[in-house]
Amino acid sequence: MTFPIINVALQQALSARSYTALTPVQQAVLESDAGNRDLLVSAQTGSGKTVAYGLALATTLLGDAEQLSAPGLPLVLVVTPTRELAIQVHNELSWLYEHAKGRVISCVGGMDPRREQRALAAGSHIVVGTPGRLQDHIQRGNLNLSQCRAVVLDEADEMLDLGFREELEFILKAAPSERRTLLFSATIPKEIVALARKYQHDALRIDAGGRGQPHEDIEYRAVLIAGHEIEHGLVNLLRFYDSRALVFCATREAVRRLHGRLQERGFSAVALSGELSQNERNTALQSLRDGRARVCIATDVAARGLDLPDLDLVIHADLPTNKETLLHRSGRTGRAGRKGICLLLVPTSKRRRAEMLLTSANITAAWVDPPQAEEIRRRDQERLLSDPALTGPPLEEERVLAAALLEHQTPEAIATALIRIFQSRLPEPEEITIQKAPLEAPRVKKTFPKADYEHANNGETVWFRSTVGRKNNADPKWLIPLICRIGGITKQEIGAIRIFDRETKFEIASYAAERFAAAASAPNGDLVVTQTTPPSIHKPLREKEAIRAPSGKPSEQARRKKNRANRI
Repeated sequence: MTFPIINVALQQALSARSYTALTPVQQAVLESDAGNRDLLVSAQTGSGKTVAYGLALATTLLGDAEQLSAPGLPLVLVVTPTRELAIQVHNELSWLYEHAKGRVISCVGGMDPRREQRALAAGSHIVVGTPGRLQDHIQRGNLNLSQCRAVVLDEADEMLDLGFREELEFILKAAPSERRTLLFSATIPKEIVALARKYQHDALRIDAGGRGQPHEDIEYRAVLIAGHEIEHGLVNLLRFYDSRALVFCATREAVRRLHGRLQERGFSAVALSGELSQNERNTALQSLRDGRARVCIATDVAARGLDLPDLDLVIHADLPTNKETLLHRSGRTGRAGRKGICLLLVPTSKRRRAEMLLTSANITAAWVDPPQAEEIRRRDQERLLSDPALTGPPLEEERVLAAALLEHQTPEAIATALIRIFQSRLPEPEEITIQKAPLEAPRVKKTFPKADYEHANNGETVWFRSTVGRKNNADPKWLIPLICRIGGITKQEIGAIRIFDRETKFEIASYAAERFAAAASAPNGDLVVTQTTPPSIHKPLREKEAIRAPSGKPSEQARRKKNRANRI
């Protein structure tokens, strides 16, 4: 296809990559009013921002020429928040400027700084790097920005979130004041606006559609699950969809733990977090790209800007903290016109939070149950019957071996062996409790009960007991969160709590009682819970409160109170 408004060299590069049309953000930066101006651009993740600013820089780098002059001091500096994004940008700009004879080098943490120093000394046209490493090279005199004509801040909002403000300001001050400054970001919070006002001049604001909005090519599903079954739910989702997946966790420790658990279960999984060396991260990414790994467990920072081919599935094992993180995570799939699925694992205790998060991001998600083991096994049968190994034409040596097998075994025995081999490489699915409470489920009146709180059973609740009481320092402040966690319920589903010396009794809403009992019966080591009868509505008597008569024998009043206490 011909792109008449693009430099000839870049047009050749796009054609070589089978580009048939530009994305909205790529078209926007090529409009006549964009020219050689500063740009403040917001666009969806996965909308082609890297190629967009590569095209926008063509007039600054090339003018009307088809090729760049010999490499020397860098003409363009691109700053990204993470190593992976820097490497990805380096690769994108390298092929885009290949026909223009452009030399692009990267400077990122975790790589050999001496090799980068030699590359910078040999000359370049474009330098891509992370804030800390770029600042270090500038301070050491390895990176000279005196000839820099443009600075690009990619994922600017993320760099500020990660605390790179000082490094960014240092880099921007080191570049000539008459340069172009291009800020590209998925969102434009007030911090980015302030940065733009300080370092940009007459910037053109481009909102390339869908700012802060979800991708239309991503289908969102929220999976309601008991808090103690999150890992089992993840296992079943990975087995059910059987796609290349990116799983997000909130912390490095969670990534490490989940990665180990999935590997133990037989998944081909890799981990991606900030504690890994750059070589380890590169190896993990390459395993995903060449198909040796099917699942990547990552933190938000490590997965920032990742562009994985054929990534069909994103799973939020831990809920994102805000809508920006939700959109950035989810944007790893549904890229370049491909369809994708985004799944949120929502513990029952965090359903309200998940609803608010989805609403703030303007996302409509379908609430679904986690796939059950039986569903997964049916899917396995369908996948086996449609496996290409069964439908492809046999090679001659395969035909000979098949004939030999048929001489020694019956077709049924061979088919059985095939099924066993197929199933042997599949991790076993888990049995999961379906969370039946709908949105409109009736709520038990929420209380923060005291030890002598009196509440008569009204027929809408079921009573349970635990073996901790006052002598164990039982207190609603820590009992309520513990009950929610081990039973997979919310605080609204807990009614009255009565704390005695050696035990505690509490109400659970009747519609949630069955699943609470099933979840709480699992060994957890925190609290032993059993179903019980309602306590008396009368205040229990503590032993130390017994009133004694002067003779040393309990008075009639004390005996009555003691007998009543013994019946409770």
